[in-house]
Amino acid sequence: MKIRAYILGTLLLLSRLGYAQSSEEPKLEINGFVRNFTGVLLAPPNEYSIIQNTLNLEFRLQSDKFALYANPYYFQYPNKADEFRLREAYVDIYLDKFDFRLGKQQIVWGQADGVFITDIVSPLDLTDFLMRDFNEIRIGVNAAKINYFPSYDHSFELVWIPSFTPGILPEAEGIWNPSIEFAAPPTFDNSNREVPFTLESSEVFLKYSMSKSWADFQLMGAYTWDDAPTMHVTPIAPPDPAAPGLLIKPEHHRLALAGMSFNTEIQGFVLRGEGAYYFDKYYQTTDPASVDFLVQKNFINYVVGLDKTIGDWKFSTQFIQRVIIDYDEQIKDDEVDNLATLLVSKSMFRETVRLEWFSYHGLTNNDALMRIRGFYYPQDAVSLELGANIFTGSKGMFGQYDDNDMMYVRIKYNF
Repeated sequence: MKIRAYILGTLLLLSRLGYAQSSEEPKLEINGFVRNFTGVLLAPPNEYSIIQNTLNLEFRLQSDKFALYANPYYFQYPNKADEFRLREAYVDIYLDKFDFRLGKQQIVWGQADGVFITDIVSPLDLTDFLMRDFNEIRIGVNAAKINYFPSYDHSFELVWIPSFTPGILPEAEGIWNPSIEFAAPPTFDNSNREVPFTLESSEVFLKYSMSKSWADFQLMGAYTWDDAPTMHVTPIAPPDPAAPGLLIKPEHHRLALAGMSFNTEIQGFVLRGEGAYYFDKYYQTTDPASVDFLVQKNFINYVVGLDKTIGDWKFSTQFIQRVIIDYDEQIKDDEVDNLATLLVSKSMFRETVRLEWFSYHGLTNNDALMRIRGFYYPQDAVSLELGANIFTGSKGMFGQYDDNDMMYVRIKYNF
């Protein structure tokens, strides 16, 4: 509560300073939407996968020198606790060559669609796996962001996050919780799960951007925390010798990376990509000589994508690869993991209808997620979305959810 009060007080102080320097009267805008999202599993007994009613509000107060923005939202569920949160709440200050943003904010980096390689500043809310829109899946972080523009085609971005915000994992009893079988129920010790709120525990991200007529290019580096906790596993003496017990201690660890991204146009095609080298990631191992059945390894993660628009048709494909450096055969993850995505989209009837196919295909485990949906816009403020999410495979990121095939409908009204 003290941290939130301090942030709110700082935002109000900076907004007053910005207002004092502004040459025009601030203008308040209020926008938002209401939405119903209902999904049904295709496997008998055809239970509801989700029933969610949403109220999303956006408040903007803007002048030529400063801006205030707040985005509260409310999720109402008939079968579990409602959720009221503040996705973003920040103040912007605009100077000649500097922009400052302070407060809770979503920060988006990189060039990839549907995968997160250098786009790791904002953690992810995986309560519903990847079913949420990507502008809603990122969690706002309390951060100070500074953009410096030495010239029109070069810029620097510095992000400092004083307090770590972890990602949100699926609910233990939900359909998106990965099923892990144990010989005996494990014992969890969460005493090391929290990251202390100290200066040494803060996170730093730095990005350089160059924008030319022929290409956009970015370099970035980060000293952060792994958003997902590492599971430290220790065998414990079981009451039943046939069912060995386990003590599991989740703990977040430091993660450093250096990366780059680019996009350019070649003969009507957009070529884009990004990649990062990660240092000292913890991996689960079966080696009994390891400490807590963990080993640290560096890894490379990259994506290359190609986009093409032909009339009302849009095509996009990506190849994503992750490679663990100095691989050990006892590591549970694959040494090389290959993934591909495909997007095909078609607008018709004067853009009142849009059909879309977006799929992930895990090339390593031969699993997939196919997201097929159609949009109908009878009015500017109203949209109707009908879709299906189909999982295939028996293992891998998507194969583990083979029983979660569903159809859904989303009805949305913007105001």
